[in-house]
Amino acid sequence: MVTLKSGDVAPKFEAPDQNGNIVSLDALKGQRLVLYFYPKDNTSGCTLEAQSLRDGRQALAQMGLKIIGVSPDSVKSHNGFDCKHSLGFTLLSDSDHAVAEAYGVWAEKKMYGRTYMGILRTTFIIDAEGVIEQVITKVDTKNHWQQIADLLTEK
Repeated sequence: MVTLKSGDVAPKFEAPDQNGNIVSLDALKGQRLVLYFYPKDNTSGCTLEAQSLRDGRQALAQMGLKIIGVSPDSVKSHNGFDCKHSLGFTLLSDSDHAVAEAYGVWAEKKMYGRTYMGILRTTFIIDAEGVIEQVITKVDTKNHWQQIADLLTEK
């Protein structure tokens, strides 16, 4: 499994967003990104995280950051999740988990004695040149936008 860290070049990706439009890292060059990976639309922790980012979207935009969420859910699921919670940012459908694998966040997990493959909740801050600035592995779902802002202002 890949383990990315600050200073690494962000792996290129291409995936459909919640409207079916293809989004690629190359097309986003010149923009700073919050690329966050989450397990599943409309689950409690993932909804809290998305709502936090929605609520802090303007503050993060003032810091020059564009938010992009990634999960294995379908385009249709992402569209419903975006509409239901008025998220207003890009959600990528990574149904084959190629993006998650490239970023090293598709891994074996255990819950209730069951072992399965899934997303390790992780956020990457990527600079305008495509280099990883920060990696957040201990995500505070309820206060995620503030966690990002605090991390970047203490640099």
